[in-house]
Amino acid sequence: MEIYDIPVSTLAGEPGDLGALRGKVALVVNVASRCGSTPQYAGLERLQEKYGAQGFTVAGFPCNQFMGQEPGTAEEIAEFCSATYGVSFPLYEKIDVNGPDRHAVYRELTAHEDADGNAGDVTWNFEKFLVSRDGQVPARFRTRTEPEDPAVVAAIEAALR
Repeated sequence: MEIYDIPVSTLAGEPGDLGALRGKVALVVNVASRCGSTPQYAGLERLQEKYGAQGFTVAGFPCNQFMGQEPGTAEEIAEFCSATYGVSFPLYEKIDVNGPDRHAVYRELTAHEDADGNAGDVTWNFEKFLVSRDGQVPARFRTRTEPEDPAVVAAIEAALR
């Protein structure tokens, strides 16, 4: 199964899949509203604004698995993201990214290695997976790598070519 065919609901609860990402370059990120890394939303939104017209999108998946840092309801998450960071990129349902209830999207993504050659579990909020237009995962960036880090930007720009 391609990543695009995996069933997933929007943050508003509408069922679907990631088919809307097919043919785009996507930065898939597990997000949280009450994390020390939450200000990364600003950088993610700047990437969306800078590259969106070129066929790029950020795709956010709220996750409450890391010290309960995303406890809100879907409505609270949407309001926070909109009011605080002006998020315009798509947000999907709150999911588990690790463990026995790991969402199928993250079963696929976590099979891919980061720059140090490490695959497996997401280690914290705001881990980033770059998905190419054809559904491949050419890059994975851990939490401490900011969205506008030169390595992330270079990977996005290479994928957009």
